[in-house]
Amino acid sequence: MLGINVEKLNENLIINWQLSKIEIPIKEINDVFLDPNYGGEEKSAVRIGFPYGSTDRVVIKTANNTYILFTTNAASIMSKIVS
Repeated sequence: MLGINVEKLNENLIINWQLSKIEIPIKEINDVFLDPNYGGEEKSAVRIGFPYGSTDRVVIKTANNTYILFTTNAASIMSKIVS
């Protein structure tokens, strides 16, 4: 329950963290990358996870939103998204 859970289900990327569930259609994802900035570069981004306890930030950009996932397991999350 502490970490962010990311999985692909049908045509959606499902992100679960605590009591939140975010569904992003895979076809709407434009870019996925690691952000070197501590709080993330985009001010209006949806932030998921604990920023102060994490070292990595995975950014998911769509046409409508930007999501920043604060995690210590960026490699695993990136592989689930990109695969």
